[in-house]
This record gives sequence, C-alpha cells and structure tokens, in this order.
Amino acid sequence: MPNMFFVNVPTRDLARSDAFYSALGFNKNETFSDEQASCWVVSEHIYIMVLVEDFFASFLRDGDEPNLRSKTIGSLNALSVESDSELEQMLERAVVGGGSVYRPAFSPFEGMTEAAMKDPDGHVWELSFMDIGSA
Repeated sequence: MPNMFFVNVPTRDLARSDAFYSALGFNKNETFSDEQASCWVVSEHIYIMVLVEDFFASFLRDGDEPNLRSKTIGSLNALSVESDSELEQMLERAVVGGGSVYRPAFSPFEGMTEAAMKDPDGHVWELSFMDIGSA
C-alpha cells in the first residue's frame, strides 16, 4: 500500500476552515470528520486534517501549544497544480473561501510559476506549477 500523507493544522473556527477548503475544490471525507475535525482529500494519498484548537493541542507534548496566536510562520505547505490557470484559480478560490493571497504568482524560472495563499487561520499553502515540457 502506498504511503499516505496527512497535514494536520489547527483552527479556531472549523466552519470557517471548512468553507475555505471546500472553496478550493477539495472533497470532505465525512468518515473522518466530526465536530472536532475535518478531513479534506487533496489526492488519493494526500489529506489535510483541520483540527479544532483544543483537539489539535491534545496531540502536543512538553507544554507545546498550537501556533495560532503568533505572528510567526511554522511551516510552508506546498501543493503542485496542473497549470498556471489552475494556480490562478486556486488563489481566487482561496479569497472567496475566506483566505488571502500571501504571495502573488511569479515565475522564478522559465516554465515554473509559484504563488502562496493563507487559510483563515494563517497557515501558508504554496502553489507551484512546473511545465516539464519547457525544461
């Protein structure tokens, strides 16, 4: 069986987070969702688990706390997309879903486009498209 990858992020408002990830076009796996968590299917083997703050904290140790009240960024989660057009659409849907554009689209190299968005809780999601044919 292939490895599965789960990105776990805390939230202050599960309904608001649900609106954001739904607007991005991800499907919610109801089997692994309840009033404390929502499981969003990114692909066959990649999932985003959005956990209410107290539930997320129950997994932490050594006095650690969810990073929701800080101005610091703890991680940059990256998703690849199929085209420049999909990248732009994801940015637009992020804003519609209550998030924001963190970094507008730009091309660091020929055939590559990157951008980043923030979800309503401030988690940064990088988006990248690489045109393999132009490499």
